[in-house]
Amino acid sequence: MSVAPTDFALSAPAAAAPRRGLADAARRHPTIVAGAILLAVVAGMAVFAPYLGTVDPQALSPAQRLEWPSAQHWFGTDMLGRDVYSRTVYGARVSLAAGLSVALLSTALGLAIGLVTGFSRPADAVLMRIMDGLMSIPAVLIAIALMALTRASLQNVVFAITIGQVPQIARLVRGIVLSLRELPFVEAAVASGTRPLRLLLRHILPNTVPSLYVQATFTAASAMIVEAILSFLGVGTPPNIPSWGNIMAEGRDFFQIAYYIVLFPGIMLSITVLAINLCGDGLRDALDPRLSRRM
Repeated sequence: MSVAPTDFALSAPAAAAPRRGLADAARRHPTIVAGAILLAVVAGMAVFAPYLGTVDPQALSPAQRLEWPSAQHWFGTDMLGRDVYSRTVYGARVSLAAGLSVALLSTALGLAIGLVTGFSRPADAVLMRIMDGLMSIPAVLIAIALMALTRASLQNVVFAITIGQVPQIARLVRGIVLSLRELPFVEAAVASGTRPLRLLLRHILPNTVPSLYVQATFTAASAMIVEAILSFLGVGTPPNIPSWGNIMAEGRDFFQIAYYIVLFPGIMLSITVLAINLCGDGLRDALDPRLSRRM
C-alpha cells in the first residue's frame, strides 16, 4: 500500500513536536532538569546498591581498619574495617526513604488540616492554635523529644519528623484557602448551593496543588537533614542500619586521622539536598504565572 507524500508532511511535525516541547521546557527551567538528573543518579544508586561494586556494609575486617581510599576501598574503611563506600551507597536508601515518606505524610496531613481550618472557623480556632504551638518549637527539638519516648527505628524517625513538618504545610494551605474563598468563582459555587465537601474537593483543592508541589520538595530536603541530625546525635536510625548520619557520627571521633569517613556521606547528603532544592526552585518558577510571563 502506497502512502501519499502529504502523509509524511503531516506526520513529521507531530513527531517532532514533543521533542521541541521537551527542549523548550528544559531551556525555560534548567534547574528542574539539573535537579532531576542529580536526584535520578542518587535514586539509582540507592536502588541498584548491590550491583555497584559494593560489599556487605556491616562486614567487619579489623585488619583493614582506618585504611585511606584506594583501588580496593574507594572511600576507605572505618574504625571497624567496614567499607565506607558500601555504607555510603546503602545509606542513600535510608535518607531517600525518610525524605519521601515525610514529604508524603506531612503533605497529606497538612493539606487536610489546612482545608478544614480554612473553611471552618471553629476548627480554625482549635487546630491552628495547636499548629502555632508546634511551629514555635524547632522541628529538630520536636523530633528529638519524640524519639526519646520511642525506640530507634526508621518508622519512628519518619513519624517524629512528620509531626514537626505538618504545621508549615497546614498554614500554607490555610492561607491559600482563605484567599480563594473571596474569589468570584467560589462565591458563585456557594450561591449555587454547592455542598462544602464538593466545594473543597472540586474548586479549592486543585488550586492548592501547585504550591504543595513546591512545599513538598523543601519538606523532603528538610526531612533528610533532620534524619541525618538525629542519627548523628544517636537518636535516629539504629546503628545496624547504615545511614549517612550514622556514618558521620561514627567517624567524628576519628576525624583528625580519617576525615574521609565523614567527608563522603556528607558530600552525598549535600548533593541530594541540593538536587531536591533545585527541583523545588524550578517548580516554583514553572508554576508561578508571573515568572512564566517574564521568560
